[in-house]
Amino acid sequence: MEPKPRLAMYNFGLHVAPFESDAVEGFRLREPANFQAAAGARGFIGRSGYAGEPGTRSWGPQVFPRFIKGSGFDSAPSSLSLWADIESLMAFSYNGVHADALKHARNWNVRPSWPPLVLWWVGPHHRPDWSEAVERLEYLAGNGPSPRAFTFKQPFDADGAEVGIDRERVKTLAAENAETQRDLLAHVLTLKV
Repeated sequence: MEPKPRLAMYNFGLHVAPFESDAVEGFRLREPANFQAAAGARGFIGRSGYAGEPGTRSWGPQVFPRFIKGSGFDSAPSSLSLWADIESLMAFSYNGVHADALKHARNWNVRPSWPPLVLWWVGPHHRPDWSEAVERLEYLAGNGPSPRAFTFKQPFDADGAEVGIDRERVKTLAAENAETQRDLLAHVLTLKV
């Protein structure tokens, strides 16, 4: 059986204050739990770490999209990961530990004038780097959704055809993830917003 393409995801935002500040403490406290929840989620393949930080290796030098210019920051919250399919990523993103973080994101992040995330398909042995991810986000911002760069709202399959999302499969995967995240979510719900 031939290996399947994988779904790449990159997100980028800007905090309302420096990462070490009290204003984004809720984000900072949740970050390890989000990474742990992703690692245990169905369909998760892997994620890039960050250069100079212990743990997961970075997928190349980290760069940021043009939207960081004028922000006063030289780095910003962003992540780059690979998933088996769009339903697996959606089940993780909008349920459990990560859904709790999204619920409070407006407290920690500025409202973006750019797409907060971009999705695209990669070959079964390709691992995207930060530069590729930034290029895809900027392409989406300038050109709208296409097979090259898209979002959950207008997804495409690996062959470039516009597709719908299997919502029932998302529910099933979310329920499976909930079983493994129960204790983690209980902990996260006690954290400062």
